[in-house]
Amino acid sequence: MRAGRVDFGGIIKEINLAFVPEASVGDHVLVHVGFAITVIDETEAQRVFLYLREIGEFVENEAVKL
Repeated sequence: MRAGRVDFGGIIKEINLAFVPEASVGDHVLVHVGFAITVIDETEAQRVFLYLREIGEFVENEAVKL
């Protein structure tokens, strides 16, 4: 099982990377219940972060990166 350590705004968690074999260190990934389900580009990641800020769910520097 391929796994990676992901930084959720300073909280480091190990996640399953089985669904994203193309993911590499520094990539942004969308994570759901402990599984990375897709790699997203920087532009999309920034859009997600903007939306989370707007709804009050974003903690500064909360980059979800491998």
